[in-house]
Formats: sequence, structure tokens, C-alpha cells
Amino acid sequence: MNELAEGEDYYYNENGYVVLTAKYHLQRGHCCGNGCKHCPYNYCDVPEPKRTELRKAEQIDFGKTIRL
Repeated sequence: MNELAEGEDYYYNENGYVVLTAKYHLQRGHCCGNGCKHCPYNYCDVPEPKRTELRKAEQIDFGKTIRL
């Protein structure tokens, strides 16, 4: 993977943490299993029960969140 571009591949959240974008994850090609905020793979490799919790939270926030 090439050098990461701020604003396209990642951004900093309000706490100063790096958040990887869906674009970055799609280029990576698979779910890493960490429960990333912008996971375009529906958290397929995240172990239970965390996967179910993330999917439920995503449904609640769906009106506020745009997913690729």
C-alpha cells in the first residue's frame, strides 16, 4: 500500500486518535477483526459478542452515518 493521505485514508477524531476510512479498508482488502469504525466488511472477522454489538450500534446510528 502506498503512503496514506490524511482526509482520504484516515483522519483524527476529537480525541486525537487516527481513524481509518472505508476507502483505506477497501484497499486493504479484508476485515482485520478489530471492529474499526468504518469497516466496509460488516465486521465479518470480529469475534462475538463484539460483532453483534457493533452491528446493533451501526443500525442505531445509521441515520447519522454514511457507509460505503
